Amino acid sequence: MPGLPPHIGIDRPGSFSRSVFHERHPVLIANLLGDHPYPPHIAEALEALLAESLAGTVPPRTPGGPEIHTWHLETEAHAGRTWDSLPFLWAESYFYRRILRAVEYHHYDSPWCGVDPFAPQKRAQLDGPELRADLDAYAALEGAAPDDRRRALLLAALWGNQADLGFRTDNPDASTSVGEIVADDSEALWALADGPGDAPVIVVADNAGREITADLALVDHLLETGTGPVELHLKPHPYFVSDATGRDVLDTLDALDRDPHEPVRDLAGRLRDAIRLGWLRLRAHGAYVHPTDYRTVPSDLAEAFAAAKLVILKGDLNYRRLVGDRQWDPATPFSEVAGYFPGPVAALRTAKSDLAVGVEPARLAKLDADAPDWRLTGTRAFIQVRA
Repeated sequence: MPGLPPHIGIDRPGSFSRSVFHERHPVLIANLLGDHPYPPHIAEALEALLAESLAGTVPPRTPGGPEIHTWHLETEAHAGRTWDSLPFLWAESYFYRRILRAVEYHHYDSPWCGVDPFAPQKRAQLDGPELRADLDAYAALEGAAPDDRRRALLLAALWGNQADLGFRTDNPDASTSVGEIVADDSEALWALADGPGDAPVIVVADNAGREITADLALVDHLLETGTGPVELHLKPHPYFVSDATGRDVLDTLDALDRDPHEPVRDLAGRLRDAIRLGWLRLRAHGAYVHPTDYRTVPSDLAEAFAAAKLVILKGDLNYRRLVGDRQWDPATPFSEVAGYFPGPVAALRTAKSDLAVGVEPARLAKLDADAPDWRLTGTRAFIQVRA
């Protein structure tokens, strides 16, 4: 688009985006083959996809499944291009769409239809020690001062984005310690969420497992404090490795039901009641699995965003789609790059890609000097608001 900086690509040797394809994706495919007893033709399709993505071109065939018209237009526009000439965001999205095609997720006559290829990794996180520690911390908030509790729940949702299983694919020992918040517009976030009226707060989820657990605790707080109804927007089907679907929310509530802490079980009960009564509305939309940014959302979703009291976008992928996965000057104001969004928006994100905006020049200089890879490690976070 005119006036926007170039897309981040995957063509530059040594770049983070290129490492996703050449280092992360081979491990991802190996994990899928290890997690499932796929028959030879599916295993061969996954291996062929990996080889194509490393040294091939985009074929003219449209990968099947829902939103087929969008994908037909997108594939037609990029067919014949080498993968390493593609925009990073588009190429990643297309890669995951092709994974679903390879594992026959949308093949209604296949026994693998509807089998989430990433489910074993998601379930492992629900049973893991890190979530156990998160739930212990949640239970310990019982009786905390209201402001302290509110701050803790917001930060848990923010740092929960470190649990992205895609990020962990080739970084299994990545730090999950709380790091530095580079931009903190939390007061503006609460001012919008607590505002008058009965318009919903929309929370657009990112990852399953630990992150959606923290998101649900934040949603419960929003409902308890009377901000109005909450809509939790989810992926309509698996997308990137740990992206949250409706099935993942139900699995999470089941895990909370099994917890030894009464406050955690009570949380699950309140959330189930809120869903039954319509105060918590689970929504899915095909736009959340499109290979494009939020400038192109369909009119019905744009109208929902515009009617909301606040839209909270969780995670790195939603951040990339909000500001555009482009070579922005990091000092560019967040309000400028998100100015097109149809309503008030807040982004909660831990930095796990090259992209950054809204960083004060002095802070940027210090970050670059102290840790040149700070944008990639998940140890820096952003709470940014455009009212």
